[in-house]
Amino acid sequence: MSVVFEIIGGVLILIGSLFLFLGGLGILRMPDVYNRIQAGTKATTLGAMSLLLGVGFLKLDDDWTWMLKIVIIVIFIAFSNPISSHALARAMYKRKRYPVIKSDQEDMDAYKEVAKQIKEEEQS
Repeated sequence: MSVVFEIIGGVLILIGSLFLFLGGLGILRMPDVYNRIQAGTKATTLGAMSLLLGVGFLKLDDDWTWMLKIVIIVIFIAFSNPISSHALARAMYKRKRYPVIKSDQEDMDAYKEVAKQIKEEEQS
């Protein structure tokens, strides 16, 4: 049974690492705040959960309390990450940082104008 737990744990850690890597890549490549928040939140939620469950499966033979603690942490992550990303997105919207729509040039010009006004307000 130990070999099965090690294989499952290793696969889950690999999946979690892949999600975290892709989330970091998404944060670098996305055009605006809202897409970056979405990429980061989805990746950290799935990546951290997979990574933690993988560690739980690796420690399962030694002590069963590890898995219980990890499941509690996973539940906390499942509740807290979406709430925090919603709060960040709402704060950006209230600061008048609207999503970028590349297909509509008027919206892009308006976005640039608002961004210019915000920079001028921050400098003064």
